[in-house]
Amino acid sequence: MAKIIIIGAGLGGIPMAYELRDEIADEHDITLISNSPQFHFVPSNPWIAVNWRQRQDIVVDLEEPITSKGIAFSSKGVSKIDPENNIVTLGDGGQLDYDYLVIATGPKFALDDIEGLGPEQFTQSICHVDHAEMAQVKWEEFVENPGPIVVGAAPGASCFGPAYEFAFILDADLRKRKIRDRVPITYVTPEPYIGHMGLNGVGDSKTMLESEFRSRHIEWITNAKVTSVDESMMHVMECDDEGQDKKAHQLPFHYSMILPAFTGVDAVLNIEAEGVTNSRGFTLADKYQRNPTFQNIYSVGVCVAIAPDKPTPVPTGVPKTGYMIESMVAATVKNIAAELKGQKPYAEATWNAICLADLGDTGIAMVAVPQIPPRNVSWTKKGKWVRYAKIAFEKYFLHKVKSGSTNPIYESKVMSLLGIEKLKKK
Repeated sequence: MAKIIIIGAGLGGIPMAYELRDEIADEHDITLISNSPQFHFVPSNPWIAVNWRQRQDIVVDLEEPITSKGIAFSSKGVSKIDPENNIVTLGDGGQLDYDYLVIATGPKFALDDIEGLGPEQFTQSICHVDHAEMAQVKWEEFVENPGPIVVGAAPGASCFGPAYEFAFILDADLRKRKIRDRVPITYVTPEPYIGHMGLNGVGDSKTMLESEFRSRHIEWITNAKVTSVDESMMHVMECDDEGQDKKAHQLPFHYSMILPAFTGVDAVLNIEAEGVTNSRGFTLADKYQRNPTFQNIYSVGVCVAIAPDKPTPVPTGVPKTGYMIESMVAATVKNIAAELKGQKPYAEATWNAICLADLGDTGIAMVAVPQIPPRNVSWTKKGKWVRYAKIAFEKYFLHKVKSGSTNPIYESKVMSLLGIEKLKKK
């Protein structure tokens, strides 16, 4: 009998637990550890922030659905990982030993990197449902006293899609309220060009997103480093193509949302044994999602270290989309199952990227196969169908969390709307 611990109950950890339970014999123990008793669907956070969704729409209590599948569940979190002795220390000091460990923690938000950044300071965030609710309160205050908005991402950020989404969603909501003419919007990003996305662009993403910004009167600053934030002023240094300081910008705002850079969570970042993480606390994994040093440790999702295709003048990271995470999960499930049978790991994640971005009244879909260039498939398309696909995926995934099984109706709807059914088989 093997003991398998999965740390993290998000877009990677929950599918990992369910799919592994379906794949391996009941004699093997699976424990899912989260730092919260609830799951929340992160891609819906931009909608929460403008009151287009409520918390209860995207949150699921985990205890009952997880344990009903024969999976042990703890919401005590993890304070320490000891890979040399195969021990995990829980947040309350209790300890669990393991034969296999899957790290699926997601990231820690590096809000302290920049003075004044974050919902406890002067900018908003949509990285967590709690942050999105705080952003919603500030948004309702803002529309009563509108003024300039600054939206974007901090240096080192890797998840750019939600920042673009939020800029367009704010624009759409302001137009619905008939006050868009009173609100200048500026988008700031460390990307070298609009639509880079941490992926060196996808299809025609540069031209398409620049066109959307122009048509909606959204200004932008690229190669931008947010250096500090005051109560109503953002200090930004625009850099040249060599990363040298070019022009300082002082951007006044009444409302701002800046996505932070990510690091590994504390329990992972502070692992004492060498060879598990890089300097930022992201987990190192080989082509089988397995740690090269401690080969009974696997990792999936945003916590995995992926080097960018090429360096950018201002540092940017590589995003991990839901479709890529699912491919990591599928490979890890097969490889752990193989090891339990005395076989060698063999499955490799496809690392394809599919991004569905809501633009408020339409949407943009991006497909990159594989995610890192050169690619076999690279396209970006616009249409209201993208909004419907994202809504369908939201319903599909929440159903999966609640029931432990997929809903073929929602899954089929998403794939047919995208017109990429063949990708699912790769």
